[in-house]
Amino acid sequence: MEALRLEWSGGAPRLWAAEAMARQGLVTTVSSPAGTAVVVGWVGSVGGRVAGARSLLDEFGRPGTAPRLPTGDYAAVLVCRDRILLMRDEYARIPLFFRESGGRVSAVSTSARRLGGGAEPERRYFCRYLTGNMAQPHSELTPFTGVHRILGGEVVELSITGQIRGRVLQRDRQAQEPPVPSADGPDLRKAVKDLRLALEHAVGRRMGRMTACHVSGGTDSTSVALLAARLLGSGQSHPGDLVLLAGRFGTGELAGEQPYLDEAMEEIRRHAPAARPVIVDADDVADFDDFQHHAGDADEPHAHAFRAPFWSRLHSAAAELGCDTLMTGCGADPIADANPFHLHRLARTGQLRQMTKQARAWAAGSERGLWDVISACVVRPAVPLAAERITALRRRGTVLGGLGNFARPRWLRPGFARAHGFREAGIAESRFMFGRRPEQSLYDVANYVAAPDPLSWRRARQDGFFLSHPFLDPEVVATMRGLPAEATFHPGRSKAVLREAMADLLPSRIRSRAVKIPFNQLYARGLRMHGDELIDLCRSARHPLIAEMFDVEMLCRAVREAQLGIGDSYSWDRMNSSLALVVWLERLERRSSAPGPDMPVIAGS
Repeated sequence: MEALRLEWSGGAPRLWAAEAMARQGLVTTVSSPAGTAVVVGWVGSVGGRVAGARSLLDEFGRPGTAPRLPTGDYAAVLVCRDRILLMRDEYARIPLFFRESGGRVSAVSTSARRLGGGAEPERRYFCRYLTGNMAQPHSELTPFTGVHRILGGEVVELSITGQIRGRVLQRDRQAQEPPVPSADGPDLRKAVKDLRLALEHAVGRRMGRMTACHVSGGTDSTSVALLAARLLGSGQSHPGDLVLLAGRFGTGELAGEQPYLDEAMEEIRRHAPAARPVIVDADDVADFDDFQHHAGDADEPHAHAFRAPFWSRLHSAAAELGCDTLMTGCGADPIADANPFHLHRLARTGQLRQMTKQARAWAAGSERGLWDVISACVVRPAVPLAAERITALRRRGTVLGGLGNFARPRWLRPGFARAHGFREAGIAESRFMFGRRPEQSLYDVANYVAAPDPLSWRRARQDGFFLSHPFLDPEVVATMRGLPAEATFHPGRSKAVLREAMADLLPSRIRSRAVKIPFNQLYARGLRMHGDELIDLCRSARHPLIAEMFDVEMLCRAVREAQLGIGDSYSWDRMNSSLALVVWLERLERRSSAPGPDMPVIAGS
């Protein structure tokens, strides 16, 4: 989807913005004596899009300045008098790409496909994509040669004629908070207070004219919706409407979530009586519904396209009401829970007795074996590729057996993997996930693990909003990463600090619940309903890269094994990603690359 486009005519820049998205407020254009800025998304707050875009232009438009990137979900192009700046916020929800040759940029767009029309496929990208679901947002590679991604937190400076002057990647934008020295006393109370305040700020920044909150009956989404209701009810936020959006399952295991959902809705409406509950019946939804559309029409391969049918139904309900933002509880599990990789720090600093003691408590609290905890939190982060090879050797009975995050799927041809850097991609991915200090990498990776929402971007023009995730707000992340494990880990009680921070708002039943029912029902139903169709899609695919890359019959065997329940979440994710890639490649040539109606911002000369 193209929200903005920058090209050059006669050496002068020409800048366009999508007209429909500008009317919806998804694209904001401001001008000043310093230049012109087009911002996709929001800077500072959803309700202050124009002010945020203007502050971005004022800060970066001054010659000789290099300010820090502000909070927000945005991609922006600034055309100043003496330079052009391309940038994305640190959390990289909104895409931005440029086409480059010989050090000169010839075009910029939010659509890689628009820039890459007719270009040779970049085979290294597909190896990186197939190492795991986090590859796309943090890798410069795109599916097309000559087309590059601007990374999260990156500022690219061009001359006024498009020559690249420099690329600066702003890492660790939030300063490391001093750790809380103890898990009891006033320090823990301060941690609870700080998290509550950070969450309130994060929710407040995302409140729009009509705000929808996804409510599932869990601790995370209920906390976000309660804070939104409280802000509206107390007048602390600008006036607006609140929609409570939920999917209802009347049958199957997910029907067990209904009592929690009902209680959450009742409590939220107690704080905001005018809030409108919108309950969407989802009994007939299954994963892989309309898979060709969800996987094939994306701008890049969409690893989570199999789950798009459920979210699409909720998106449509919010769009019909005219919502301009939709908040979720995504991200709370890795951000607000105790950090399990703290065990890795204890092991590498020689505190083995303390590590074993805490691992036992962790195992008891999570109903896992001691070795499972040590393997996942200590061994695997230290030697991820070796650990996966050993696991694969022990479980070679099936196509899906032993297939973790980085091991080569057996349906990916060895020759293709060797020629185009699958091993190097796996190493890069493992370093990103675990790094030298896994307990810190967890927070960096959380943004990509918790909320992979290309669906939100692809649907934005028709929906009129982007998904937004308060738990992934930089202020919330900085607050949680500053706490030692002792302050956050309570055996048998996940997200203890969050529960205490929301103690005055959460209903007791939701505050005390330990687990939620997973969406396995939708996945199993989807494979039963669409397994044969998925196999036919693979066998009938004609794009030459598919046969070059995959042993199609081996991939079909993996689908059959998944239908029988063989494998685990890691192996199924790898299969889902591969199926999405097959459909994306097969439909690549059929999709039109023509842009939608747009309006000139800078017409050039």
